[in-house]
Amino acid sequence: MEVVIDKKSGFCFGVVYAIQMAEDILSEDDKLYCLGDIVHNDQEVDRLNNLGLEIIDHNKLNTLKNCKVLIRAHGEPPSTYALALKNNIQLLDASCPVVLKLQHQIKEGHEDIQNINGQIVIYGKDGHAEVTGLVGQTNGEAIIVYSDEDLNKINFNKPIYLYSQTTKSPAAFADIVAKIKLRIIAAGSKEEIKFIVHDTLCSQVSRKEPHLKTFSKSHDVIIFVSGTKSSNGKMLYSTCKKENKQTYFISSIDELDIKWFDKSDKVGICGATSTPRWLMEKVASEIESY
Repeated sequence: MEVVIDKKSGFCFGVVYAIQMAEDILSEDDKLYCLGDIVHNDQEVDRLNNLGLEIIDHNKLNTLKNCKVLIRAHGEPPSTYALALKNNIQLLDASCPVVLKLQHQIKEGHEDIQNINGQIVIYGKDGHAEVTGLVGQTNGEAIIVYSDEDLNKINFNKPIYLYSQTTKSPAAFADIVAKIKLRIIAAGSKEEIKFIVHDTLCSQVSRKEPHLKTFSKSHDVIIFVSGTKSSNGKMLYSTCKKENKQTYFISSIDELDIKWFDKSDKVGICGATSTPRWLMEKVASEIESY
């Protein structure tokens, strides 16, 4: 049996930056708060918890004063910064630069579209930390769309500025764009509607999808390692599964099943942008022991 770990799988630079910042602080301090899971991977969160990282939610944040709180790569809405200023909380901002750029774009777009009575539309998962931060740039006025049913929230007789959560699939985003165009035509407006599509997908994530298609087809069995909370993980797993039916999703080595493998198989191990390298290596070692 040959076991290969995909060289391009694992933490994106935004996650690496956030974890490095947490480790640097915890090397000097015994404890550090982090607003939400620093990464959507329970194994890595547990490792950092053992170093002194405590995951908190916004309810807990409201009760804190005079302390340090890490903002993870997903970013936060303006209200979080306002609360920190009020309660003398030192925010250690590890927001991904790509997300920060998108927040700025949406803020500017929201200010601009007010002049033409238009709408900011964001393609993404409602409730996802990144999307919550993006909507915050519009004073909560942005329309979130994810399914075909969500498109009913849009007024297709008004101007539309469309953005996307950075980690979504390029193919899925293109599909939403096409459907909105059809809805605008079907609305039958007498005037040409201003519809501007902003390509805000993370290029590092976008490049992974075609790469994993090739990787999946070149192996007999694919083990996709990811946390169940990872939106990026679900998307990339689906990509692998379409190319190779012998693709299995696991979050830890406990979920491996020896029945999936044959001694002559070429096994490929890959993961999401939130999957630590050490976990994929642990999975590889376990499979090799079979």
